This record gives sequence, C-alpha cells and structure tokens, in this order.
Amino acid sequence: MENKLMIKLVVLTEGMFFLSLIMAFVYMAYNAGFEKHDVRALNITSTAIFTLLLAVSSLTLWLAERQFKSGNIKGLKFWLLITILLGGTFLFGQGREYLQLVHQHVTLSGSLFGTSFYTLTGFHGLHVFIGLVILSILLWLTLLGDFNNSSSTVIGTAAIYWHFVDIVWLFVFTIVYVIPLFIKF
Repeated sequence: MENKLMIKLVVLTEGMFFLSLIMAFVYMAYNAGFEKHDVRALNITSTAIFTLLLAVSSLTLWLAERQFKSGNIKGLKFWLLITILLGGTFLFGQGREYLQLVHQHVTLSGSLFGTSFYTLTGFHGLHVFIGLVILSILLWLTLLGDFNNSSSTVIGTAAIYWHFVDIVWLFVFTIVYVIPLFIKF
C-alpha cells in the first residue's frame, strides 16, 4: 500500500508542475499574442489521432490490470504490450510533429509560442517516455514470471502514473490545440 501512497504524492507534485507549465503556456502564448504562422502550423487532426491512441492506452492498461487481478498473466502480458505500443506510437507522433514544425520554422527559440509549446509538450513527452520505461520493465518482469501473485499492487501503482500522464495530455491538447481554433487573430 505504501507504493500507491507514494505514487499519489508523486502525481500530486507532478500535477502542480504541469499546472505551472500550463499557466506559463497560457500567459506566454495567449497574453503575449500568438504568432499566426506558429498557430497555423499545428496539425490538430494528426495530433487528435495520436491523442486518441494515448487515451485508448489508458483503457488497455486498465484491461491489463483486470487480467492481472483475475490471475490471467497471459492477458496481462498482452494488454501491457498493447499499452506500450500505443504509448510509443503517441511519442512517434509527437516527434513527427516536432519535425514538421521545425521545417515550418516554429522553433524553441523562434517565438514565445514556440518556447512555451515545446516546453509544455516536451515535458509531457518526457513523462510518457518515463511511463513507457516503467511499463516495459513491468512487461519484462512479467515475461520472466515475476508477477504470479495477483495481490501485488505494482501494476496498479504504475497505472496511476500512466492514467495521470494521459489525463494531463487531454488538458494540454485542449489548451494548445483546441482553444486556439476559437480565438480570432
């Protein structure tokens, strides 16, 4: 039980960190004024697809947890693998978007929007990467036969972190991609 308490404290502190990053993004990008070129360079359609995949990864991890609790280790392995593939695909999409934005001259140092955009989305991407490392270690340990006790809280603890990362992205996606659709420049 201590590990779940600790991860909840980690999530609480990380939540404050992301709240600060989101507030900085809103202040720097919205108050200082978006660069029209920078905003138009964002591909909401592509990012929405990758967002959906990340959201589905929360469902697949929930399914992995259920399989684990019912003693179905084969199901745990399957759904952990699917979750990792979905999370990896999300990171691939983020990397692809970064390359497209750089080709359109939206860079970290090019504008306040670029600085705040790459800082916010980059830190989120780092958290997804950390989550993927954790899930990959769990999958590896599962493949080695270490998770045959369905009373273990390790899978549930990792899931708290993963679900947090997914929820944070929904806020980031809304603030960075969706809200600008309704702002006149």
